[in-house]
Amino acid sequence: MSDVIVIGGGLAGCATAYYLAADGVDVTLLERTDLNTLASGSNAGSLHAQIPHDPFVTNGEAWAEVFSPTIGLLARSIEMWRGLPALLGVDLEIGLKGGLLVAPNEAQMRDIERKAAFERAQGLRIDILDKPALRALAPYLSDHIVGGAFCPDEGKANPFAVAPAFAAAAERLGATILRHTPVQAIVRTGDGFEVSTPRGVLKAKRVVDAAGADAARVAAMAGIELADVQGFPIQASATEQVGPLVPHLVYYTGEKLTLKQNGVGTLLIGGGWPARLGRHGNPVANPDSLARNLAVAVAVVPALAKVKIVRTWAAIVNGTSDWKPILGEIPAVPGFFVNFFPWMGFTAGPISARIVASLVQGRQPPLDVDLSPFLPKG
Repeated sequence: MSDVIVIGGGLAGCATAYYLAADGVDVTLLERTDLNTLASGSNAGSLHAQIPHDPFVTNGEAWAEVFSPTIGLLARSIEMWRGLPALLGVDLEIGLKGGLLVAPNEAQMRDIERKAAFERAQGLRIDILDKPALRALAPYLSDHIVGGAFCPDEGKANPFAVAPAFAAAAERLGATILRHTPVQAIVRTGDGFEVSTPRGVLKAKRVVDAAGADAARVAAMAGIELADVQGFPIQASATEQVGPLVPHLVYYTGEKLTLKQNGVGTLLIGGGWPARLGRHGNPVANPDSLARNLAVAVAVVPALAKVKIVRTWAAIVNGTSDWKPILGEIPAVPGFFVNFFPWMGFTAGPISARIVASLVQGRQPPLDVDLSPFLPKG
């Protein structure tokens, strides 16, 4: 019997297994396919801290008030990212040169300023830039951009490297990682849980559900309803390698856009544009979304018009309508824990894993964080 079984081999699961193993806990991780093959390895690697602009405008300030504690969680997670290369012994290609949310008109600048008030209240540094200041910082932007907000703590990392680095470090510390091991059933017993797999029944005192978009299905096996946990097909694109052009993580208030350049010169273009579901339920790229995403990117950074796209891919990302994380033990099922961070789980991977790994052990995380907004209800 293991102390803990972690279900899910993405960043959330691998990092949770690492922190448990580092604390001396006997942990087994189960992944139904291979590690890092879904959202954790298919996202564009953005490290976010600002409130996402679209839901702020759509849902209003009442929603932002409820969401605001998540800002502090994301900012603290980015601080943890700074130390991960030394902790894990791997170059994760982390670059934190700042994030720019830019606007094409004064009305949208007012939205940015309203949003910044919530962010600053959570301790996040946000600089409001007029057109001359923005031009001095980011001369690559289109002349029609009138201003923006700059968060110096945002940036990017390599999504192909992070979860495998956590997994390898966890194994060095004694964790067992079982790939191609889907969970078929979860049964509560007197002293924990029995988890059925094609390898047989595995027993553990506690279970962590870190299955991302599949978290609701896994929880349902234990009789738990995770309301509103969903998977959404979205897509992103990568360009050929070019010289230095975009040092920042760039967002746009006008339409969906995230844009950044990695260390080898590839530009990564996304923003949450919807992909399609293929015949077998797998996500596939949507040509209409691709055309619109690239048009927005060129409108914001005109130099992209001469750059070639070499790859577009689709993935399922996990989300909820309220954007709130679920981190901790399910009150009705003692011993069953959830590590679920919607939409921005890549950024939050380190801190959400550290929090859940501590809670699993009945300890407070070694972080100055109010967990009450994120604990499961019911």
